[in-house]
Amino acid sequence: MMHLVEPCACPFADQAGSVNTHHLELPPLGLYIHLPWCIRKCPYCDFNSYPTSELPFAAYSERLLADLEQELSAPAAQRPIQTVFIGGGTPSLFPGWAIRRLLDGVRSRSELAADAEITLESNPGTLDPQRLDDYRAAGVNRLSLGVQSLSAKHLRQLRRIHGPEEARAAVQMARAAGFTNINLDLMFGLPEQDLAQARADLDEALALVPEHLSYYQLTLEPGTVFGTRPPVLPDPDLIAEMGWAGAEYLETSGYRRYEVSAYARPGYICRHNLNYWQFGDYLGIGAGAHGKLTTCPQDPAHPWQIWRTEKPRHPRLYLRTSPAWPQVRRRLLTDEDLVVEFALNALRLTQGFAIGLFAARTGRPGSWITAKLTTAAQKGLVQIGHGRIEPTPRGYDLLDSLLLDLIETEI
Repeated sequence: MMHLVEPCACPFADQAGSVNTHHLELPPLGLYIHLPWCIRKCPYCDFNSYPTSELPFAAYSERLLADLEQELSAPAAQRPIQTVFIGGGTPSLFPGWAIRRLLDGVRSRSELAADAEITLESNPGTLDPQRLDDYRAAGVNRLSLGVQSLSAKHLRQLRRIHGPEEARAAVQMARAAGFTNINLDLMFGLPEQDLAQARADLDEALALVPEHLSYYQLTLEPGTVFGTRPPVLPDPDLIAEMGWAGAEYLETSGYRRYEVSAYARPGYICRHNLNYWQFGDYLGIGAGAHGKLTTCPQDPAHPWQIWRTEKPRHPRLYLRTSPAWPQVRRRLLTDEDLVVEFALNALRLTQGFAIGLFAARTGRPGSWITAKLTTAAQKGLVQIGHGRIEPTPRGYDLLDSLLLDLIETEI
């Protein structure tokens, strides 16, 4: 359970999303750490990652901790960190001692919640028993495995560095190391994939009994190899059927869908990602890392300020620059930004959100978010009532259209 801390003399939202002048607690705070290197770049990947065979483990770890110190100098950041997510790239290229040094540095510089969820993304082709033992001893308690498929043919098409056997072995080694919270990333809509093959991938994944599954469609992103030279993908109607059938199968297998592509067994929702979708705060350290921080003025007559930050993208530039604020791109969200960005995140949740959450996270009236979504409600894409806004099944199927309407609608 994430804790709310730091009472602040800012407007407080009730269940209906109205605003008054009681004290309000700032949202939960997470920490995202970006390790940008991988063995080779996958052809579908548009993440900020760079293939290399030489990694500056010590230098980059020290730069990350200097970055964190600078982030923590902001008064609004001086509250307990509830979740840590180490993403990439391929963080599992970093040896256990480097992850331990990093997490020990986080603990010595900040207040890390006693029950903090600490996730490490990993590639099955980079893991071995000792490395997993070291990660667990360092404090990592949630492992996210980029399996993508359990078909040798499709893994070759995706140019992954591992095969199905390595994926299965990685889960077994992780269990032996003591991991009791494992996520598997799995794709559908792969080149030449049919419905039976997509179901077989799910069967193979569920046989590994993960606590969490991220099941998402392969998309061809601009600037990637697949974006430039697209493979032959299944028919869009077939891809849609894969998504519907997969969602139904996962639900009947005990995995509750709580976000567009996220499924979890009871008690294993990813707290870090849920904080993103509920418009919580997070510090971002590392090359290209993004952050969001709410600052609360002393004068309750003035609205909150919510800032987004972005660090230099290329690791060489990041390593040689100072972590001081002038090196960081900072953007103050406008009132329009707050409405759009909140909805872009919260509408990904299958249960939608309480209107009061918008007011609580932004300090603005809940009527703003209902006004923004009136057109979507008229189209049958969302339901507004009883203090909540929820996407309809049709809205979920047409989520891209719903979000486009959102961006184009004035408050």
